[in-house]
This record gives sequence, C-alpha cells and structure tokens, in this order.
Amino acid sequence: METLLYLGGILFMLVGLGLSIGLHEIGHLVPAKLFGVRVGQYMIGFGPRLWSRRIGETEYGVKALPLGGFISMSGMYPPSDVSGPAKGVFRTLVQDARTANDETIADGEQHRVFYRLPVWKRIVVMLGGPLMNLVLGILVFTVLASGIGIQQATTTVAAVSECVLPAASEPTECGPGDPPAPAAEAGIRPGDELVSVGGARTETFAEASAIIQASPGEPLPVVVRRDGEEVHLTLTPVTAEREFAEDGRTVVREVGYAGVSAQVAYVAQPIGTGPALALQQAGAVTSMIATLPVRLWDIGVALFTDRERDPNGPLSVVGVGRIAGEVAATDAPVLNRLVVLLNLLGALNIALFVFNMIPLLPLDGGHIVVALWDGLRRAWARLTGRPEPGPVDATRLVPLTVIVAAVLIGMGALLLIADLVKPVDLFG
Repeated sequence: METLLYLGGILFMLVGLGLSIGLHEIGHLVPAKLFGVRVGQYMIGFGPRLWSRRIGETEYGVKALPLGGFISMSGMYPPSDVSGPAKGVFRTLVQDARTANDETIADGEQHRVFYRLPVWKRIVVMLGGPLMNLVLGILVFTVLASGIGIQQATTTVAAVSECVLPAASEPTECGPGDPPAPAAEAGIRPGDELVSVGGARTETFAEASAIIQASPGEPLPVVVRRDGEEVHLTLTPVTAEREFAEDGRTVVREVGYAGVSAQVAYVAQPIGTGPALALQQAGAVTSMIATLPVRLWDIGVALFTDRERDPNGPLSVVGVGRIAGEVAATDAPVLNRLVVLLNLLGALNIALFVFNMIPLLPLDGGHIVVALWDGLRRAWARLTGRPEPGPVDATRLVPLTVIVAAVLIGMGALLLIADLVKPVDLFG
C-alpha cells in the first residue's frame, strides 16, 4: 500500500507539472494565434515524440522528457535577407540560427511572422506563458488558504494539564509535589470553546493566551461554551517560566500560565491570502535565484562529502517527484498530505514564473527585453527625427544564448544527479 501511495504522489506531481507546462505554452499559443502568427508546433516535453496530431497548421504533441515545452512560431527573428550576412567569430552559430529561423517562414506567409508584430503584441505573447504559471500558482494558493484553510490553533480546548511543570523540564508527568494547573482548578475541560477571557471576547487562541500570559496571579472571569451552553468560570493564572522564540533564539520568560492547549484545525482565510502567499513565494524564489551559484556549489560539495543538503535548496523534477512520493506515503491524515502536495504544485508554478522572467535568452524574459529594446530604438528614432531603424536581430545574441543554455543544462544535470544520489531528506 505504501508503495502505491508513493507512486501516486509521483504521478500527482507529474500530472501537475505537465498541466503547468501545457498551460504555460497555451499562454504563448493563444495570443500568438490571435495576432495572426503562424504556429507550426505546440509540444509538451523534449526529446523523442510520444504522440502528436496535426490540427490545421499546428502540430500538437507530447515528448518523452517532461522538462519543459515549446511552441514554434514563424519568424521569431528577421530572415537572413533582412539581417544580412553573419559576421564575427561566431558567424557559423549565428548563420545556423538564421537558417533554422528561415525554415519556419512558409512561402506566401511572410506577413505572419512574430518579429513583424508591434512591440506590445510581442510582449503579450512572451509574457503570456509566465503569467499563466503565476495565475495557476495564485489559484492553487487561494484554494489552499481560502478553500481548505490554514492550520492554526482554534479557541476549542484540546487538553488541560493536571499540574504546572517547569519550562524545559525532563519529567512529562505530574509528581506528588507539583502544583495543580489553574485551568484544571477552574473547571475547564477538553472540548470547551473559549468565548471570553478576562471580559474580552476571544476570536483566536492567541488572543486568549496573550491575556492569560499578561495576568499572572489575577483572577480572570472566563466564559466557555460547553454542550451548546455558556459556562462561567474563574481562572487565576500562576507565574511560570516558559520558552519563547525570539530573533532566531529561545528565551525563557516569566508569564501567566493556565495549562490549556488548543485544538488545531484548518481555518479558511480571507480571499487575499492566496495572492499574498504567492507573492511571498515569488520573493523566496527570487532570493534563491540571486544566490544560485552559492547554492549549486553547496550541492556539489554535499554530493561528494558527508554534508547534508539544504532542504530549502533547488531541486530537479526528480527531487520534486521524490518528495511528493514521500509525502503521499506518510502516515499523516489524507487532507494534510493533499495540502503539502498542492503547496508543492503552487510553489512549482511560482518558480516557473520567476525563472522564466529572467531577462536572458532563451528564456521568455530575454525575448521581452529584445522587444523592449526594439521599441526603445524606434521611439528614439521618432523623437530625434531619424529614419526608423530595422528590426532587432536577436540572432546576434546566439553565442550568449548558447552559454545560458549550457549553464541551464549543467545546472539541471547537477540537480538531477544530486537528487538521485543524495536526495534531500525531509523526514529524517
């Protein structure tokens, strides 16, 4: 059974990844077709073709490696007869790119090319893919936060301590000399719902805790709801030492103590929580990308030494699938496992959005920068009364594109090997 659950987790993530890639490419495909660009291929994955079908002028298909996808648009760059002969040390690379680009331009349809589109339309086409991932990520986080809810302590009492134990004490059971806990003395029972403490209504358990901690030795009127009826009690917190996390360290303070713990449940959050969580995740991914060379170096060191891998570091598709399988096979409640899997899927889409917005070719952000540069050149020419310049020939950036592609392939290979040989251990 555990093996089936493990495989089910992997399958869930593979389907989610395929859906994310497919929607990303649809984000490019739909505006491209709306703007009249000829699209020859729409593919999910790379490598050998598993299935394809031609509908109209476009071949739709799935390939073996779920590492991305692409659409083939006609005339991404100006044709060779517009760009002129390639020059420089890398002219062979540049000319090969131009030849491949020329082959996408069908006879009689030279007007249906990408590079002829107005700047804003080119930006819409290239931005459509990442925006689809952003929208999907926000949707997933909204379902998590507002549909399922976020786990937090409720005002319902889960347990009542019998006595007061010192902070960080080794014994976990009450001894003959331990003083009784104030909540037990007050008559609070598990299952009671805290309505008010100290005369103030309590919407959250944190509010009740704050009042109790601030009132050592003071009798507090407490109202609880028990079996549908409100019961009035009096609670006198005692002074006790308790541990608190502060600035990344643990401190011990004397506060009021009652001896109650809260039930934890999924509580639906306001609708704006999902976008806020997506924005927070985007910030985390951006920070990771900014420190990516250091993180990759640490992964390389961990691969060849006894050092543990950073659980918050980058992962390959294999690593994400492995974690999904382990989560699905844990002994946690089904809803808890589903929440973690959906959180992984949402984080994956936010990562795809941020990563694709990096302003380097061959990523979408690089194509957006090229379109913006073309627009700036044309605007400057109009402002200065100069003739309108020709289209930007991005094939001249092919050497840089090859370097970026090589770095991406190398990074993917390192992460893949590390996830196979020394995977991240989240469960000990």
